[in-house]
Amino acid sequence: MSTAPQLVVHRDKELMAQAAAARLITRIVDAQSARGSASVVLTGGRNGNGLLAALSAAPARDAVDWSRLDLWWGDERFLPDGDPERNHTQAREALLDSVPLDPARVHPMPASDGLYEADAAAESYAAELAAAAGPEDHGPVPTFDVLMLGVGPDTHVASLFPESPAVRETERTVVGVHGAPKPPPTRVSLTLPAIRSAREVWLLAAGEDKAKAAAIALSGAGEVQAPAAGAYGRARTLWLLDAAAASQLPRDLYPPASA
Repeated sequence: MSTAPQLVVHRDKELMAQAAAARLITRIVDAQSARGSASVVLTGGRNGNGLLAALSAAPARDAVDWSRLDLWWGDERFLPDGDPERNHTQAREALLDSVPLDPARVHPMPASDGLYEADAAAESYAAELAAAAGPEDHGPVPTFDVLMLGVGPDTHVASLFPESPAVRETERTVVGVHGAPKPPPTRVSLTLPAIRSAREVWLLAAGEDKAKAAAIALSGAGEVQAPAAGAYGRARTLWLLDAAAASQLPRDLYPPASA
């Protein structure tokens, strides 16, 4: 069931990253207090990496028990391990290498120099997710505490692009993506059913180039045409924007006074 999106608009992308990092620390600590561990799905791109860098610099990061945190990825560029364009590589540089994570609880998507083609890599990651899901999750993926997604200028999230076969997927949790409209063309991505298993889905958008996408996705567009519109959480759907990305939103969604 869809949850109505909540909007939080910050003055600029730096404040947005810092506030989102503080919010994420709080959610992880709350989940660890309640259940002993927490589970987060990371996103790449400008805004996702900005949040991780802000989290790395946050004094409150030590409140997290990093050894009891499971990390997953929403999508990945199907490139060799360690490639600077891979989301996993960028996340390591921004945060992961500087905190005491349990390596067994860090789940990068397979790289192109491994044993797999992209479709087989997707099947492997789906199996890893299924193995981590417990009876309480009622499905083939764990119930992630927070799943973060960057919103592309074309409204894509993860590697689910408008009108693509991947965005239409209703059964599988992870798919190989071929012929993506931005490089590299081959990717691996969670699907909308997997994304919607999360307790909270956070969509990150900063910059004027994201303004039209945010307006389209928040104005009732269909998910095949605007994949970001189909990304929502079980308990909460949160759009974290800067003022530039919010600049084209309908005023009933975002009154000027809330800036």
